[in-house]
Amino acid sequence: MTCFGPGKPYRESYGLAKSPSCGHVYGQPSSSVSGGKFKVSATATWSIGWQETGGGGETGQLTEVRASQVAVTIVESQAVNS
Repeated sequence: MTCFGPGKPYRESYGLAKSPSCGHVYGQPSSSVSGGKFKVSATATWSIGWQETGGGGETGQLTEVRASQVAVTIVESQAVNS
């Protein structure tokens, strides 16, 4: 999945509703996969334009990429209304 922009900040009033801007819902618990955890990775890329205003008038462009990985346990929770 690819998300563009920072997304919408979570509010407690959203409860368990789907993310309004970018999110993922696991359809099964991680116990169903080898090792019992899902591997998750995230990459953020920033494109930065800069300009010197002190007299030289130089400009430039920078790109910064950060990546991280983690293994997460997803459990299933069910409730029966009696």
